[in-house]
Amino acid sequence: MNIRELEQKAAQIRLSTLETLHKGGQGYVGSCMSVVEILVSLYYGELFGQKQVMKYNPKIPGAKDQDFLILSKGHAVAVQYAILADLGFFDKSELNFLGKPGAMLKNRPSSKVPGISASMLSYGHGLSVALGLALSLRMEKTNQKVFAVLGDGELANGQVWEAAMMASKYKLNNLVAFVDNNKVQSGHLLQVENLQSKFDSFGWQVIQVTDGHDCDQILNALQKAETFTRKPICIWCHTIVGKGVDFAERKANYQGATLSDNEMSAIIPKLKRIYEQYVTQIR
Repeated sequence: MNIRELEQKAAQIRLSTLETLHKGGQGYVGSCMSVVEILVSLYYGELFGQKQVMKYNPKIPGAKDQDFLILSKGHAVAVQYAILADLGFFDKSELNFLGKPGAMLKNRPSSKVPGISASMLSYGHGLSVALGLALSLRMEKTNQKVFAVLGDGELANGQVWEAAMMASKYKLNNLVAFVDNNKVQSGHLLQVENLQSKFDSFGWQVIQVTDGHDCDQILNALQKAETFTRKPICIWCHTIVGKGVDFAERKANYQGATLSDNEMSAIIPKLKRIYEQYVTQIR
């Protein structure tokens, strides 16, 4: 996909995610919206105009030649579900039942869902899981990669830094961690920019993305990551909580919120118009 097509896809996934959350009565609208372009770039983007960013096969989830994505920021899983359904990992009708009793799609990542590499129930554990996968792939001498997506709030968890130190010790350049720096944690503003230097001091290669909603910048960062060897990569993305939902952008109280019927009625037509504009421009 070219950049315009990725922007169109991000608009589509944003719409699908909001509808999925609303039908399921689920929250974290603000937090989900901040990670959309990161996940869209990983699943649909290409490097150097031809190489798929992340290798996967919806027909054979978990095949040996595929890459792994660990969504440590598990409360944003509705975005990943929307993408997996769009790619054909499972039927889109499953999105209507997010978090419902007996439903396949839980409100946190579950490895029982096709396309989900690992279950995530507790904050701060994702990088440790990604570390273990990356280390095992290194020992097996494969070319597979592990991508981890972390929220900035979970960087307060010591386990994240234990994993960061171990990844550096073993020079795991097959591990790429994204930090979704939307600057909000549990409804409060958060300042964690100084932690970027901690990744650097631990031996990681830190790559800045000043606009984490610009797919072009994200892909450029991923292409740059390909040039580094013998280091794990941290791609630090400056994002906006509630991105795309105008009344929720940069508002801490929407980070874990559920949208009301009136709020959905106000934003869905706007997002549909934006999506249709992208479709028209691409045609």
